[in-house]
Amino acid sequence: MARSRKVTVSTDAEGHTAGWAETDLAPVSAPDPTAAAFFDVDNTMMQGASIYWFARGLASRNYVTTGDLARFAWQQLRFRLLAREHAGDMSLAKEAALAFVEGWRVNEVEHLAEEIFDEMMAPRIWAGTHQLAQRHLDAGQRVWLVSAAPVEIGRVIAARLGLTGAIGTVAEVVDGAYTGRLVGDLMHGPAKAEAVTQLAAVEGLDLARCAAYSDSANDLPLLCAVGRAVAVNPDGALLRQARQHGWEVRDFRTGRRAVKIAVPSTAAAGLVAGAVTAGLALQRRRRTG
Repeated sequence: MARSRKVTVSTDAEGHTAGWAETDLAPVSAPDPTAAAFFDVDNTMMQGASIYWFARGLASRNYVTTGDLARFAWQQLRFRLLAREHAGDMSLAKEAALAFVEGWRVNEVEHLAEEIFDEMMAPRIWAGTHQLAQRHLDAGQRVWLVSAAPVEIGRVIAARLGLTGAIGTVAEVVDGAYTGRLVGDLMHGPAKAEAVTQLAAVEGLDLARCAAYSDSANDLPLLCAVGRAVAVNPDGALLRQARQHGWEVRDFRTGRRAVKIAVPSTAAAGLVAGAVTAGLALQRRRRTG
């Protein structure tokens, strides 16, 4: 079991707040300390969405009902069909995130995430993407996951994959439990680039020597913030951008455009809105149990 570590929260001069957490596997000093790689999670490192599989794991433990999970899947389908996201969608997503985490204890979330990763997420890790991450580790570079999922879940995934740590959405914690308030914004879109830039400043990274990997055009700010951008299992919009910029493209899907079980990571609003269903159902069970 990965030992819990404090989440580091940083706010830059423009008020952008980011949070990250290292795993116990992170070296005190990397042989190549100024270079790192940043990997999106959903549909880049893993087939589908980590929050979706987390909810599936909750369902298998009777934390949520089949109906709750069906509504969750419908939310994902709805947002997958949207061609673009709107400001209102992201506002609702943030409200949903607040409801999802309220009242949960951090150690409980991490324990559940460890179990659920082993059961449901591990078989869905893209072996090719994991190998790309391992190459950076073998070169003495640090490797970070960057996800809209709660940073504690990202840290568990990073630990299970042998990576340095995770950058993710940070929720306020008081006395070991989530308050229902976010620290900063959802780790989504431009927020990912801002977080990576802040991490680079703290850790002494040279972004021109860093790499970023993603499947989504919504991560263009992140991909443009580093010296080497790689499109992994790209959506159509990112594939066009990759060709235009001459970026490397890696596609580990098989057959015709592989069916994605969950919404692409670009639709973070759909993921979090779906996650609230699981969170509220769990709270109902606790109140009535």
